[in-house]
Amino acid sequence: MRHLPNIRARRLARRGRGGLRTDRRDRGSATLELSILAPVMLLLIGFVVVAGRVAVAGAAVTSIAGNAARDASLARDARGAVAAASSSARASLTAQDLHCAGGGDVAVDPSGFAGAARGGGGQAVVVTVTCLVSFSDLGFPGLPGSRSLTDQGVSPIDPNRAATGGGLSP
Repeated sequence: MRHLPNIRARRLARRGRGGLRTDRRDRGSATLELSILAPVMLLLIGFVVVAGRVAVAGAAVTSIAGNAARDASLARDARGAVAAASSSARASLTAQDLHCAGGGDVAVDPSGFAGAARGGGGQAVVVTVTCLVSFSDLGFPGLPGSRSLTDQGVSPIDPNRAATGGGLSP
C-alpha cells in the first residue's frame, strides 16, 4: 500500500499545467490543426455570405415584382400600367440597393387590359423583374461572377373599373 503514493506522485510529475499530460510528440499539433482548418472555415464563411446575399436579393426581387404588378393593375389603361410598373420597380431596385447589373430588367405584360376594357373578368397584369446580382466584390477565388434572379408578380385587374371615370356610374 505504500507504493500508491509514489505512483501517484510520478503520474502527477509527468503532467503539465492544468493536469493535462504534455508530451514532446504533441508539440506543434495545434498549429497544424489550425493551418488545416483555417481555409475550410474561410470557405464556409464565404458560402454563408453568398447564400445570404442570394436569399436577400431573391426576397427583394419577389417583393418588387409583386408591388410593381399591384401598381400596374391600378392604372386606367395598358400604357399607364407599363409606366407605373416600370417606374415602381426601378425605384424599388434603387431603394433596395441591390446593384443589379444594368439596373435590372422589368417586363410588363398589360394584355389583360384589353379584356378588362371589354368587361371580361379574370384579367390580370403580369410583371417580370430580373436582377443580375454580382459577387465580384466579395473577392473569393473560383466564385462565379453573378447570378440571375427572376420573379413574376401577378395582380388582377378590376373589371368594374371604368377606363376614364372613377368607377361605376349611377
